Amino acid sequence: MKSTPAVSLKERIHTGQLSGYLFIAPALAIITLLVAYPFLKAILLSFTDSTVGHSGGFIGLDNYARLGGNETFRQTLQNSVVYTVFSVGTKTVLGLGLALLLNRELPWKRLIRGIILLPWVIPSTLSTLGWLWMFDPIFSVINWATVHLNLMERGLPWLSDPYLAMISIIVVNTWRGLPFFAITLLAGLVSIPPDLYRAAKMDGAGPIRTFRYVTLPLLKPLLLVVILFSTIMTISDFNIVYILTKGGPMNMTHLLSTLSFQVGLSGGRLGQGAAVSLFLFPVLAVVVYFQLKAIRLGTTYD
Repeated sequence: MKSTPAVSLKERIHTGQLSGYLFIAPALAIITLLVAYPFLKAILLSFTDSTVGHSGGFIGLDNYARLGGNETFRQTLQNSVVYTVFSVGTKTVLGLGLALLLNRELPWKRLIRGIILLPWVIPSTLSTLGWLWMFDPIFSVINWATVHLNLMERGLPWLSDPYLAMISIIVVNTWRGLPFFAITLLAGLVSIPPDLYRAAKMDGAGPIRTFRYVTLPLLKPLLLVVILFSTIMTISDFNIVYILTKGGPMNMTHLLSTLSFQVGLSGGRLGQGAAVSLFLFPVLAVVVYFQLKAIRLGTTYD
C-alpha cells in the first residue's frame, strides 16, 4: 500500500483546508469565553458549598439533594413548567396563524411585517418597563380602559395577585416572542412550492385539508426548530419576570433563573444558586436530543 504523502501547511492554506478553521476561530473563541467557560464554571460551583468571598469545598450532589426538600424550589419548578408550556403553546398557535395571514396578499404587507417585528427588536428591559406601567395598580391603562368600557367595575391587581401575576408574565412573554414565530414560519411558508397548492386544489382539497396534508408536513421541521429555540429561551427567561414581579407574590412567579439569581447572587450562596440554574439541564438535554432526532427523521422522510 502506498502511504499518503504529508501535506505541508502552505499547501493546506492554498487548498483551503485550513482557511475554514481560521475563519471560525474568532467565533469559536468568543463562544468558549462567553458560553463554554461560564457553563463549566457553573457545573463546578454546583458541586461545592461556595459562597461570595469563600471558594468552599467539594460536597458532591448535596446542593441538588437539598433542592428536593425545598418548598420554594418545588414551587419554582412548577412555575417554570407552567410558564414555558403556556407561553410556547400560545406563541406556536398565534405565530402560525399570523404567519398564514401574512402569507396572503395584503395591502401594505411589507409595512405590517416590519411593525410586527417591533416587540422582538425592542430591548426586553425597555419593553417590559412599559408593561410594568400598564399593569400598575394606580396608573394601569388596561384597568382604565376596561373600567371606562364597562367591562369591569374596578381594575384588577395584575401583579399582586398570584394567578394574575403568572398570567401577566405569560402575556408579556407571548407578546415579545410572537414575532419570532410569525416571521420564521412565514419564511417557511414562502418556500413551499405553489404547484403543491394548485395540485391540492385540483384534487378537491379544501383549506383545512390543504393545511393538514400540504402546509403542516412541509412546515414541520422548521416548526420543531422554532419550538425548540423558544422553549430554551422561555425556560431561561429572566428580564420579564425580574422586572415585573421579582418572583412574587408568594414565590408564585419565580422561575429557575430568578431563583438562581436570588439564591446565588443576592443571597451569596453561589454553589446552591448554580445548582438551581442547572437542575433542569439533563432534562433539557434529553428533550433537545429527541427533538433534533425527530427533525432529522422528518427532513429525511420529506
